[in-house]
Amino acid sequence: MIEQTEPSAAQVGNGSRAWLGAGLVSLATALAILAPFFWLGTASGHDIQFHISSWLDAAGQWKEGILFPRWTEWANYGFGEPRFIFYPPLSWIFGAGLGSVLPWTWIPAVFVLCVQTFAGISAFALARRFTSGYSPALLGAVAYAANPYALLVIYTRSDYAELLATSFYPLLFLFALQLCGFLESDSQPRRSIFWCGFFFAAVWLSNAPAGVLASYSLALLFLWAALRQKSLLPLVRGGFGLALGLGLAAFYIIPAAYEQRWVNIYGALATGLAPSDNFLFAITADPEHDAFNRIASYIAVLLMLWALAAAFAVWRKKDIRQGSATPLRAYWAMGVLAVVASAMMTPATALLWNYLPKLRFVQFPWRWTVVLAVAVAIATALAATRRALVWWIVLACVLSATGAYLVRHTWWDSEDVNAVKTAVDSGAGFEGTDEYDPLGDDRTDVPQNQPQASLITDDEADPLPSGDLRVIRWTAEQRIVVARVPHPAVLRLRLLHHPAWAVTLNGKPAQTGRTNSYDAILVYLPAGESRVEARFTRTADRVAGGWVSIFAAAIAGLLFGFSKRRDT
Repeated sequence: MIEQTEPSAAQVGNGSRAWLGAGLVSLATALAILAPFFWLGTASGHDIQFHISSWLDAAGQWKEGILFPRWTEWANYGFGEPRFIFYPPLSWIFGAGLGSVLPWTWIPAVFVLCVQTFAGISAFALARRFTSGYSPALLGAVAYAANPYALLVIYTRSDYAELLATSFYPLLFLFALQLCGFLESDSQPRRSIFWCGFFFAAVWLSNAPAGVLASYSLALLFLWAALRQKSLLPLVRGGFGLALGLGLAAFYIIPAAYEQRWVNIYGALATGLAPSDNFLFAITADPEHDAFNRIASYIAVLLMLWALAAAFAVWRKKDIRQGSATPLRAYWAMGVLAVVASAMMTPATALLWNYLPKLRFVQFPWRWTVVLAVAVAIATALAATRRALVWWIVLACVLSATGAYLVRHTWWDSEDVNAVKTAVDSGAGFEGTDEYDPLGDDRTDVPQNQPQASLITDDEADPLPSGDLRVIRWTAEQRIVVARVPHPAVLRLRLLHHPAWAVTLNGKPAQTGRTNSYDAILVYLPAGESRVEARFTRTADRVAGGWVSIFAAAIAGLLFGFSKRRDT
């Protein structure tokens, strides 16, 4: 049997200087990605206004004293939506935090700078376990931080949450490979379980589709390890890691899963958003959709070809073929994952997309490209252990050409942030989201420029000719209105119905109704003075999710503390 050896820490550098070098290279890579922002403005991708509006709304609620927002106040032109229940919190918390200390027009670029710098460091941590040289590990970091799929997300999609989630992927796979037994670890398995669960939770708390992809990828990795080793140990350890991660993220996952029954969640699979419309080079009735899908397909094919070229270069190296320079089992495990990721982008896997739990909510099969990008970074680092300069030149050419192509095929606009900020500051609000629209509402019918509260007649159309109305308090999670009317009347709130909203009239549960088309809350008032309060309550599912996360955090602390004590 040929003995496989790990590269030593001394070979790839394990001190502070090595990590500082990796950080500086990653920062330089992120700055290079941002170079077009300095003279063209902000890349105005598909999702940019969604993310900017979330950041602004969350930051505004912090000023109201709401530390963890759940209801998006300014969506649907001020009628609101439960976006923050369903959309993972890390990206909008990070964006809102940046916007609280820096000018808002800087935030898209600063967000990308921070996340892609971390992505490079994350990839360096993984690549250094596969290669015996410091420079090849740095090359792997650059290959991941500026990989073509990341450039697609930054320039043409502006999906900052997915970008954040994928920055954790290399570290997640590092500890998953350790749990599989494919990579040796200097610490106890409990430490690897802790970190695998931690980064798995970080992915889920950044972007739900990325969480689904990570779940299936790690399940496949643990299953492959169990079959190769003819042992259940990788499945047991991996299962603990996944369970810990889901537990840590339960405060988000449980409410998001339970409360889907209260919103139009299948709006996420509308025409053009379903997997069947987004396989590689898919053709639909929408030319604009197909044009972008071709670009995403080109990016996926480019990474496939890159993976094949790097794998061939690795295979040709005699020392690697003999298993004397790298942990081959981990390398081939990632190779299997890359093959599966490539296959999942094709129509041949349509049945899997239709029947595997929650997989269709990934929406775009080409999202599997990010898993392929991790494997490409590893293969590139391995291939560059010889003729590193050649690989640096090739990498620079490929990434520069890809970036130039994407820069020419996106829209650049410096006013996106200002437009959304003006809409929020003026109280006009912004459009809602199909999949987070409360059931019974048609967001296309939600009126704009409506007062916070108004007295109307029974037919909901005409304002009440008499009556006094005062708004005492109006925040994202509490609205208090005092009305004085000479006869029974109807109070219409600028607020969409949702089961978490509890409405009281003079301290008792109010008799409420709904507007016909857009489902706003109506409160039926008696003659005289009435105090109406609407409060966004903490439902049982959110309470349960919070307790599960607390329990998981306690287990994680015990795992980390016990493994640290054993290591010393």
